[in-house]
Amino acid sequence: MYFSKAHGGIKAELIESPATSVFDAAKLPYSVRQDWSDLTPIPQHEPGFAPLCPIMYSNEYRDAMDYFRALVQAGEHSKRGLELTEHLINLNPAHYSVWQYRWETLLELNSPLEEELEWSDEVVRRFIKNYQGWHHRRLLITKLRNPKSELSFISAALKQDSKNYHTWAYRQWLLAEFNLPELWAGELGYVEELLDEDFRNNSAWHHRYFLVFGSGVRQGEEDREAIIRRELTFTKQKIAIAPNNPSAWNYLRGVLEHGRLPFSNERLFVELYVVSKEPSDPLVPRSTLSEAADDVVDLDNPGPSAQAELPVPLAIEFLGDIAEEEGDKEKAIGVGIYTQYLDKIT
Repeated sequence: MYFSKAHGGIKAELIESPATSVFDAAKLPYSVRQDWSDLTPIPQHEPGFAPLCPIMYSNEYRDAMDYFRALVQAGEHSKRGLELTEHLINLNPAHYSVWQYRWETLLELNSPLEEELEWSDEVVRRFIKNYQGWHHRRLLITKLRNPKSELSFISAALKQDSKNYHTWAYRQWLLAEFNLPELWAGELGYVEELLDEDFRNNSAWHHRYFLVFGSGVRQGEEDREAIIRRELTFTKQKIAIAPNNPSAWNYLRGVLEHGRLPFSNERLFVELYVVSKEPSDPLVPRSTLSEAADDVVDLDNPGPSAQAELPVPLAIEFLGDIAEEEGDKEKAIGVGIYTQYLDKIT
C-alpha cells in the first residue's frame, strides 16, 4: 500500500500482495479518515512561515501532530484521542505534551487504569530509556496504590538494561513512596545478586548506598556502627576480587564519609594493593609502607589474588586521599603524579 497526491489531495491506493489483501483503514492519514473529518488540522507553523532549520518530520508524524493540536485546542478528551496518543507515542515516545494529554484523558474518561498499566508494560519495555514512559507508570501506580508486582517488572527491565538510570530511579521512587516492609525485604539480596553478576555495575553500587544509608533506618538495622562494619567488609571483599573496579573504591569512600571515619582507617588494607611485584620499583618502595603490608593475614583486610596486577592505580589514588586528609600535600601531589603515570602505561 502507498499514498499518492491526486487533484491536490491525498489518495490511498492498495497494492495487493500475498500478505495484504484487505485495506487497513487505520493506516490511512487522519486527513482522509471520515471519523476525523470534524476537526481542522493545525500545522506546526503558520502558512508562509519558513523556519531556518526545519526538523524533517515524516509525513505520518506531521499528519498525526496536526490533528493532535486540533484535538487539544478543541479541549476534547475521547477514545479516539487515546488512540491518537498511542500512535504518536509509538512515533515519538519523548513527547511530553502527548503523554500529559493521554493522562488527562484517562482521568476524564474514568478509564480502567489496570488496563493502561498493562499497555504501559509493553511501551516501557520498547522505549526503556525514555523518561516519559516511566513517569506515566509512576502516575498510574500512584493512583492505583498497588505496587506489589512492580518490583518483578522492574527487575525484568533491569535484565534488559542493568544500568538504565530511569529504571533505577523508578525503583527507588517505588520503595520510598510506599515504604512497605515487604518491598524493602529482598532489596539488599537483590543488589548482591547483581553485583555477583557484574561487580562493576555502578548503578547497583549506587542502589546499595541508597538502601543502606539513603533511605532511613529499618527494623534490624538500628546498630549503625555494625552496619558500617558490614559494608566495609563487603566492599573490601569485592575489591579483593577486582582491584581495578572504581565503583567499589568509590563506595569505600562513601561508607567512610557517611560514618565520619578518616580514610586512614583503611591504610593497611589499601597498602596491600600498592606494593609493586617488582622489588626494585623506585616509585613505590616497600620501605615507605607499613610493615603490615609485607605479610598480612587479616580477615578484615583481604589482600589481592596472586593474579592481580600490582600496584593498583585506584589504591594509590586512595593513598593520595589519605595524604591530603592528613595535610601531607607534598606526598599527595607525588602520589597523584604516579597515578597519572600508571594510567598511561596500563
